[in-house]
Amino acid sequence: MDFTSIIGNVAALLTTISFLPQAIKTIKTKDTGSLSFPMYLLFVTGVTLWLVYGTLNNQMPIIVGNLVTLVLAGIILGFMVKGKFTKRFRGGL
Repeated sequence: MDFTSIIGNVAALLTTISFLPQAIKTIKTKDTGSLSFPMYLLFVTGVTLWLVYGTLNNQMPIIVGNLVTLVLAGIILGFMVKGKFTKRFRGGL
C-alpha cells in the first residue's frame, strides 16, 4: 500500500468513526432536539454524492468510508425526521 492510499484510508476511518458517538447517543436517547436538521440533510446528501463519486472512480477508501458514514448519519437523520413527523401530529411545530 502506498503513502497516498494510507492517507486516504486513515482519513476515511477517522471521519467515519467521528459519527459513531453521535449515532450511539441518538439511538439510545432518541433525542435529536439539539441537532441541526438542515446540516444533517445537507451532510447526508453530500456523503451520498461522495459515495457515488468513489464508486464511479473505483476508490475503495472513499466508497467504504462514505458508505459507513452514510449509514450512521442516515440513522441520525431518520430519527430527526421521525421526531419532526411525530411532533406535527401531536400539535407542535
